[in-house]
Amino acid sequence: MISAESPPSDYRLLVPRDWFRVDLTHDRWRRQLKTFVDKESQNSGLPAEVAREIWTSLRNTVEVGLGEGALEFFLRTEMSESSESAAPASLLVALALTPKGLAPQAAEFGQVLRRRVGDAAEVDVVTLPAGATVRVRTDATVDYHVRMPGAVGYLHLAFSLPVSGVRSPMGELCDAMAHSLRWV
Repeated sequence: MISAESPPSDYRLLVPRDWFRVDLTHDRWRRQLKTFVDKESQNSGLPAEVAREIWTSLRNTVEVGLGEGALEFFLRTEMSESSESAAPASLLVALALTPKGLAPQAAEFGQVLRRRVGDAAEVDVVTLPAGATVRVRTDATVDYHVRMPGAVGYLHLAFSLPVSGVRSPMGELCDAMAHSLRWV
């Protein structure tokens, strides 16, 4: 553990073993993402067109995330009740650094996000073991913006649950994953 005043050197996050990890800090992320899509489409018998759509959507998510400091991308396939499509649950971990001491307090940051999203999402400030956190929820997404010790920025945990939604056992698992975050 580190003190509340010193910036962390890293983080630890517990993610279940059945979530596929894509390391976005290396150029091989496209190959890792393709491996996931190929494996899951083969296991579920998805048509090639659907697999291409999933690949394109995931690739676009990663490319946008990389522009916003993404470090890791975790995926777990969820099948819809009709079993006609597979949409993976995902967790995108991103780092938004600020000069030391300049990261806004969680309450202040929460107000900014509340104005930005309006009625489209529920925004609240919660306390996780890792620190003050702004949580933003919609029916299918939940984002945790965790203020880093030393006020050096925020670690962003962006969960997307397109099939099960956030008010489900999978949503509870995502909440538990966010609560597992620790600074080192």
